[in-house]
Amino acid sequence: MNNAYNWYSTLIRPTWSPPSWLFGPVWSVLYILIAISFGKVFMMAWQKQIPFTVALPFILNLIFNFTFTPLQFALKNNGLAAVDIVLVLVTLIWAMTAIFPYAKWITYIQIPYVLWVSFATVLQLTITYLNR
Repeated sequence: MNNAYNWYSTLIRPTWSPPSWLFGPVWSVLYILIAISFGKVFMMAWQKQIPFTVALPFILNLIFNFTFTPLQFALKNNGLAAVDIVLVLVTLIWAMTAIFPYAKWITYIQIPYVLWVSFATVLQLTITYLNR
């Protein structure tokens, strides 16, 4: 992982890029919110309280979310990471929209997540552009 950090630190980043130490605490809080809300969605789907199509964007979001780090830091591929973070954002908005009629609080608890992912998407697209 140290090699990945060294590689990332050599990338051209915008001046508004947050310091590296900020990502850990932000994601720690977000993962707590994700665990609570996504867990509730999966329980609701398991108990047939919502259709599978409502849970699907949550499943896809987790897949894309967990795929980002290996794409960005193991493969060191800004292009694939950029595509992936866009998919994280799209599936998150889809998930928030899909669950809203069933459990509004789950949509509301995603607001910090969607704000951070929106920022991260712009950041990743900028980094990808600057390092093309």
